[in-house]
Amino acid sequence: MRERYGFDGALLDIYAQNEGVKVHKWHHYLPLYDRYLSRYRGTPVKFLEIGVNNGGSLQMWRRYLGPDAVLCGIDINPDCAQYDGQSGMVRIGSQDDPEFLASVVAEMGGIDVVLDDGSHRMRHIEASLRALFPLLTTGGTYMIEDLHTAYYPRFGGGFDAPENFYNTVRRMIDDMHMWYHNNKPARIPEMKREISGVHVHDSIVVIDKAEAQRPTHSRVQK
Repeated sequence: MRERYGFDGALLDIYAQNEGVKVHKWHHYLPLYDRYLSRYRGTPVKFLEIGVNNGGSLQMWRRYLGPDAVLCGIDINPDCAQYDGQSGMVRIGSQDDPEFLASVVAEMGGIDVVLDDGSHRMRHIEASLRALFPLLTTGGTYMIEDLHTAYYPRFGGGFDAPENFYNTVRRMIDDMHMWYHNNKPARIPEMKREISGVHVHDSIVVIDKAEAQRPTHSRVQK
């Protein structure tokens, strides 16, 4: 991983030296995690991960983010309840249930980061985004991974499928550039024109939340 991606650091050591519960990640995700999430290390960040699986990811985040982080994982599989309290909270429910998601966020005292590593199904990804983005702290980070499934029909996607999540990404970009076109109503009202950046990587999309400011410019001459 060091040779292929030129990445070295604490997160790589934590991942490579993992013991106990299993953690499974695509290798090229680790440098992206570090790029977007390193600013939260050593802070009381409120971090919600959708998808618990074997519990190893929450353990990795605890070791990476530190003891002050408020970590919660959600999963629809009741077997994941066994990981509650090991590295953070674990709550059982569906990622497309807005009431469940709101209750989890309330219990956490808010959210600064969402990492969607859940079902990877298009309608679930969309439902979670529309429910959680309005609850995300201004200045927060929303990350969705394993988006290669957007091209898989069995996940509700497909190359030309309207439901392909990258079509939603296009609508986000249109909303972010609302100053330059006549379609003034937000195409994704739940995001309330609070998208300050959309970053697209192989299978990962990262959305920055900040209040949209009308662009201004000036000319300076000395």
